[in-house]
Amino acid sequence: MGHDQAGAQPCRLPEIRDPADRGADHALTGIPPEKVRYHWCWGSWHGAHVNDIPLEHIIDIALRVKAQTYSFEAANVRHQHEMGVWKEVKLAPGTILMPGVISHATNIVEHPELIARRFVDWAGVVGRENVVGGADCGMGGRVHAEIGWTTLVALVEGAALATKTLRN
Repeated sequence: MGHDQAGAQPCRLPEIRDPADRGADHALTGIPPEKVRYHWCWGSWHGAHVNDIPLEHIIDIALRVKAQTYSFEAANVRHQHEMGVWKEVKLAPGTILMPGVISHATNIVEHPELIARRFVDWAGVVGRENVVGGADCGMGGRVHAEIGWTTLVALVEGAALATKTLRN
């Protein structure tokens, strides 16, 4: 079970908030936000992820990073429900979200129609001009290469279907 052992205690947020803010600010000094794509995830180990910090508790930390685009896990079954958190968040003008619309946590290739639905759902939450679909995380080493490439083909097909829907 690794990181998700029964009875394990999740970290306490006050212990990570301040250093996380200072580290990102320092690392991005002098880099314009439009040159920054910031990704966060909950780790890619094979486990239950029952102790993942809910997005609602870290969204303010993530959005303090001065980036134009924010990339994050949104297709995996542990975090897909958190789309609702974004309904309560006010994005700065020009901000782009890159939610995962394909998962790296399964060997099953998502159907293009499911991927299209994810795109359309995200567009309904933050506006189609503010969404670029991506993968939850990198696939290298997590799935067989053939599955990874087939999943990326499904992403392209799903994006094309979503584009047709969103333009009508």
